[in-house]
Amino acid sequence: MVNTDPIHIAVFADLMAEYGHIVDEAFYMRHVHGRLNSDFFREYLPQVTDPQALSDIKEAEFRRRLPASFPPMPGLVALLDHADATGLKKAVVTNANRLNTEAMLKAIGLRARFDVVVIGEECPRGKPHPDPYLLAMKTLDVAPEYAIAFEDSPSGVRSATAAGAHVIGIRSSASDDTLRAAGAHTTLFDFTDPTLEALLTRPIGVPT
Repeated sequence: MVNTDPIHIAVFADLMAEYGHIVDEAFYMRHVHGRLNSDFFREYLPQVTDPQALSDIKEAEFRRRLPASFPPMPGLVALLDHADATGLKKAVVTNANRLNTEAMLKAIGLRARFDVVVIGEECPRGKPHPDPYLLAMKTLDVAPEYAIAFEDSPSGVRSATAAGAHVIGIRSSASDDTLRAAGAHTTLFDFTDPTLEALLTRPIGVPT
């Protein structure tokens, strides 16, 4: 919904430099993007005794650098308008922590447009496991076969696919090949892609 990757990359680069690791865009996209911070820190900083505390520090710095006003992804508002006009239910399903998620939704001015916000670290398992999407579907009372998920990371695609959703990859930070390899049924450049309208004609958002 919003491209904050450059901010995250900069914060990770500064933090990991303190531990002797170099983080650039390629490293971030390959090893960090879409994962829970705590899982990443457990893998790359096994000497850290409290990876969740380090994650909290990292995310606090992200929020400090996040502008108060930030543009949403092109076409997102029109997509939400379409969902409202057709009675579709809407959820945010993210591995970002709740403070970050609320800050980002506030920055793009769209918090009130979503029925529910599901946070990966508040589930038994975050993405790439299906738990966050399964919780969103249960909360919205929507069967998996009637759900569409928009995801921009392989981790997110795997999560939504494992939960049974029809997954549309967004090529904001990963290629068509990468997203399809993770399980995406199709991909779009962003929400202004002219093929999106046809994809939304499939039966979605029907309560169980």
